[in-house]
Amino acid sequence: MPANATQADDNALHGLIDLERYPIDQLDGERGRALVDECRAQLGQDGCVVLKGFVPDEALTRLERETERLSPEAHYNQTETNPYNSDGDPSLPASHPKNRFGDRTNGFVAGDRIGADTIIRQVYSDPGFQRFIASVVGMEEIHQYADPLADLVVNVLREGCQHPWHYDTNEFIVTMMTRQSEGGGRFEYAPGIRSPEGENFDGVEKVIDGDRAQIKSLDLQPGDLQIFFGRYSLHRVTPVEGDRERHTVIFAYAKEPGFIGRPERAKRIFGRMAPVHERLLEEGMQRSDSLAD
Repeated sequence: MPANATQADDNALHGLIDLERYPIDQLDGERGRALVDECRAQLGQDGCVVLKGFVPDEALTRLERETERLSPEAHYNQTETNPYNSDGDPSLPASHPKNRFGDRTNGFVAGDRIGADTIIRQVYSDPGFQRFIASVVGMEEIHQYADPLADLVVNVLREGCQHPWHYDTNEFIVTMMTRQSEGGGRFEYAPGIRSPEGENFDGVEKVIDGDRAQIKSLDLQPGDLQIFFGRYSLHRVTPVEGDRERHTVIFAYAKEPGFIGRPERAKRIFGRMAPVHERLLEEGMQRSDSLAD
C-alpha cells in the first residue's frame, strides 16, 4: 500500500478508531507526526508498542459481537511445539531450543472464513490504517498477505488454551484484542532476542528455562492495538483461565508483496492447506531470510 494514500481513504476509519486520541488520518500534520514518532521510539526501544483504547467503546461492542460470531469457525488443535514450529533435531542436545516442546492448545479462525463485509476485514484492508502501520514500522509501504488463511485471523482461546514460546513467520505483526478472558492469557515477550544475523540459541534456552531477566509482560485489554516485531522477539500467551474466551484479531502484513506462510505451518495451525499452499508444497519455497521459522 503506497504511503501517499489520500486522506479520503481514511474516511472508513471514522467511528471505528479513536481518531481524536490517535490521529492516524492526519499523518502529514503535527499531531500525526508526533504520534508516529512516539510509536517508533517505543517500538525501537523494545520491539513493541501498545495503543490503549485505540477502538472507542461503541465500535468495540460491535467488534466483540463480530469476533463472537466468528469464533465457532475456529479450528482448535493441541500440539507439542518448539519456538520454531518445526521438528526437533536429534543431532542437538535435549536442552537445545529446537528440542524444547511446549503445549500449544488454541484456536484460529482462518482468513477465508472472514468476509469482506466484516469490520475487521475493512480495517485490515483500509489504506489509511495501512499507511499508519507502514509509517510506524519505518517502511514506505506494506502489503497484505497473499496467504488466504493467514492474512486476517481471529485467535480464540478458551479455558486452558495457551501458546508457548514462539516466533512469528513475518517481521512484524499487528493485533487488536476484542475480548479478554477472566484470568490468565497474559502476553509475555523477550524483545529482540534474535536478529537476522543470528538465532541466539543460548539466550532462548535461558528464557525457556525460566530466566525472566529479559521478559516483559503486558496486560492487554479489549480495544488495544499492538504492533509487535514478532519475528525477532520470542513471545507467548499464558494459559487462559475461566469460562470467558479470549479473542484477538491478527492483522498480518509483510514488507514484500506475495507473502505466503509455509504449507506445513498452515496445516498445523488451521488444520488444512489452501490450494496455494499445496502448490508451494509441490514446487518448494524459499524464505527471504535464513532464520528458523
